[in-house]
Amino acid sequence: MSRVKRGVTARRHHKKIIELTKGHKGQRHRLFRRANESLLHAMDYSTRDRYKRKGDFRRLWIVRINAAIRPHGLSYSQFIHGLNLAGVSVDRKVMADLAVRDEAAFGALATTAKAALA
Repeated sequence: MSRVKRGVTARRHHKKIIELTKGHKGQRHRLFRRANESLLHAMDYSTRDRYKRKGDFRRLWIVRINAAIRPHGLSYSQFIHGLNLAGVSVDRKVMADLAVRDEAAFGALATTAKAALA
């Protein structure tokens, strides 16, 4: 079997890694070994945080809904329970958007939840 010299392939691979770590600090974007390590961690973090972002947004929506429902005399948990009893299925993203943009529509949801609780 003939000998394969890997100089060109290795250089292409190294250049690709160095290019992907552009913007990293210090050795992490200059030296291949450090850059490769940095890239592996960065990819792990990006994968993990894609899923984490979904929970972060849900928490944000819950905070917004809770803040908007308090003036109507309900807590967040009472509001959600009332909507479930009333059979209203509006997701938290939409409810948070209504709370910020359309006070009247959100007030109607609050009234519906209150009526179902009573």
